[in-house]
Amino acid sequence: MSRRIALSVAAGVVVLGGAGAFALAHAGEQPPALADGTASYTAPDGDRDGSFTFVTAVTASSGVKSVKVLAWPEKSSFAEKPLTAKDMAAVESAVCKPSGEDTVRCTYTVKVTASDAESSPRGLWHVAVLATAKDGGTTLNTEAADFTVR
Repeated sequence: MSRRIALSVAAGVVVLGGAGAFALAHAGEQPPALADGTASYTAPDGDRDGSFTFVTAVTASSGVKSVKVLAWPEKSSFAEKPLTAKDMAAVESAVCKPSGEDTVRCTYTVKVTASDAESSPRGLWHVAVLATAKDGGTTLNTEAADFTVR
């Protein structure tokens, strides 16, 4: 009987050990995580251009390959048919700098001219972000931050 118990305990240790190894391997495959996203819009004034800036922290255990950013007006076709990762593939990338183990701080800034501002819809805008890890994992947040164009 004690041999049977010993075999059961040994089998349990093997199963638990394998499950632990699987959990650790799976934890390494988590998609990138976005945090602390903030958007800032400054309208052009006189001869001075305005700007749009979005900043976020991205964490990925395998490292961050790219972070794509797109600002879109709430009253647009994206409100009816949500953005996809495929839609985001062609948009501009943020500039990312290391900010700790597995984390980068990414900043996207674009100049806003008077003619850009004049032709842009007024009201609430959303910021969509596609983060891609070096292992291929992705995270898409179509409303990572908001700002208002007046």
